[in-house]
Amino acid sequence: MDGLAADLAFRGLIHQVTDPALLDKLDKERLTAYVGFDPTADSLHVGHLLQMFTLRRLQLAGHRPIALAGGGTGMIGDPGGKSEERNLLSPDDLAANVAAVREQLGRFLDFTDGAGPARALLLDNSAWLGEMSLVDFLRQVGKHFTVNQMVAKESVRARLERADQGISYTEFSYMLLQAYDFQQLFDAHDCRLQLGGSDQWGNITMGIELIRKTRGAEAYGLTTPLLLKADGTKFGKTEAGTVWLDPRRTSPYQLYQYFLRLDDATVGTVLRTLTFLDHDTIASLDALTAEHPERRAAQRAAAQEVCVLVHGEAEAVRAAAAAQALFSEEIATLDEATLLEVCADAPTSVLPRSAIDGGLTLVDALVDSGLASSKGQARTTISQGGANVNNRRVNDTEARLGPDDLLFGRYLVLRRGRRDYHLLRFE
Repeated sequence: MDGLAADLAFRGLIHQVTDPALLDKLDKERLTAYVGFDPTADSLHVGHLLQMFTLRRLQLAGHRPIALAGGGTGMIGDPGGKSEERNLLSPDDLAANVAAVREQLGRFLDFTDGAGPARALLLDNSAWLGEMSLVDFLRQVGKHFTVNQMVAKESVRARLERADQGISYTEFSYMLLQAYDFQQLFDAHDCRLQLGGSDQWGNITMGIELIRKTRGAEAYGLTTPLLLKADGTKFGKTEAGTVWLDPRRTSPYQLYQYFLRLDDATVGTVLRTLTFLDHDTIASLDALTAEHPERRAAQRAAAQEVCVLVHGEAEAVRAAAAAQALFSEEIATLDEATLLEVCADAPTSVLPRSAIDGGLTLVDALVDSGLASSKGQARTTISQGGANVNNRRVNDTEARLGPDDLLFGRYLVLRRGRRDYHLLRFE
C-alpha cells in the first residue's frame, strides 16, 4: 500500500473530492478532518460505520479526526436522502440521544494523549449553534449564499419536485447550519476537511464556500459512495428493521448474522469499507468467494471483523460460537436468551406440557412440527439419518422424547436434513 490515498481508492471510498490536490495532501500533510452524526435515535446503526471507519483510517495515517455529534443540527433535521419531513425531537429526547451517540463514537477513535497530534476530538455543535441568535446567523452565514444556490442542491431540488411534499424553511436552512459547523471547526481546530456520504456533497461544498468567503482560506471535502446492498436497498436495513450498534437493540449475535448472510455481490464491498483487513487478505477472500461461494469465507471474515470492532473480541467469539451451535450439539450449551436468538428464524410451535411428559414419539414430533408431512415420511427421514433432536442425530424410528430431552425444561430443537429446523416449546 503506497499511502492513505491509495488505500482509500482500493477500498472504493473516494466518490468525489472538491480538489484533486487533497489526495496528495492526505499522504504528505497532517490534516484535521470531521464527520457529523445527527442523533436522530439513541443509537447509531451499521449504516454509520463507513464514515466512522473512514475517520479511523485517517487517524491511523496520522491525521486528526473530529467526530461531531449534532446536538444543534439534530433539532432541525437534514433533508439529504429523505423524501419527507423529519419529526422534530424534543430537547430531552435529543439530549439523551446525543449522550448515547457520543459514547458509541468514542469506541472507534483514539481520544487519549497517547495518540499525540492525531488525538481525536468528540464535539457537539449545540455548543455554538445553541448560543447563536437568528440575527447573527442571518448576518454571518445567510448573507453569503443565494436562494438560487440553495434550491439547486440535489437534496432540496428532489423535495421541491414532489408537489405533495415540498420542504420546510426549517430543513431548508440545514445546509447553512452545517456550513457554519465547518467554519467553527476551522476557526477553533484548523479543521480543513469534511467527510461524508455522497448525499452530503451539497452541504459540504457550502461549508467550503463559507470558509473561502469569510476566512479567505481553502478547505476540502471528500465523499464516499453510499453503501447499498446488491438489490439497491439501504445497507443496514432488514425486514425486521434497522441493524443497530447498541447491543440492547441489536444483539452481537444478530449483528454477526447480518454480515454472515450478506450476498456474494455485496460482501467484497463490505470487506473493503467496513474492515481493516489488508489488501492481500481481501483479494484472497474475493478469490475464495468466486471459486467456493458455498464456504462463505468472506462473509465469516466480515462478520468477525465488524463484530470485534463494534462489540469486542469476547462478544464476537460468542456470536460465532452461537452461529456454529445451530448445526452442532453445542446448541445445548447456549444460555436461554442466546438459544432463542439462534432459533429466531425457525418456525415455532407450542405444545402442551402433557404431550412430552407422557413420552412423545419422534415420529409424532416431526409431524407436529411440520418437518414431515406424514408418519411414513417421518420414519423414512429417521431411518435415513436425517432427523436430529437438539442437533443430535437419532436413527431409531421408535424413539420417544421426554422431559430429559428438553433444553431449559421447555424447548426442543428439531432438524430435518441440514437446513430445515423447528423449535418446539412446551407449556
